[in-house]
Amino acid sequence: MDTPSPPEGTPPPPPPAATTSSGSPTDFLKGVVGKRVVVRLLSGVDYRGILSCLDGYMNIAMEQTEEYVNGAITNKYGEAFIRGNNVLYISAADN
Repeated sequence: MDTPSPPEGTPPPPPPAATTSSGSPTDFLKGVVGKRVVVRLLSGVDYRGILSCLDGYMNIAMEQTEEYVNGAITNKYGEAFIRGNNVLYISAADN
């Protein structure tokens, strides 16, 4: 079936909502505190664990932290502190 055309001069309808969230980075970071995250450093090393807290400089405190180099686990730490200028990105963990 054909859908009727909107009257002339009417703006087009907005595009459908994206499947990813459109919140701000601050909203994302607030939402993952206390949850499992992956922190990728500029060196390529990944740290996976529970995000305890972070500050405006992206300094990060994590619990139950595991260090991964080239996809293989190399160390486990109870707690870890990562200086923000080393952080490439923070991602919510899949599991």
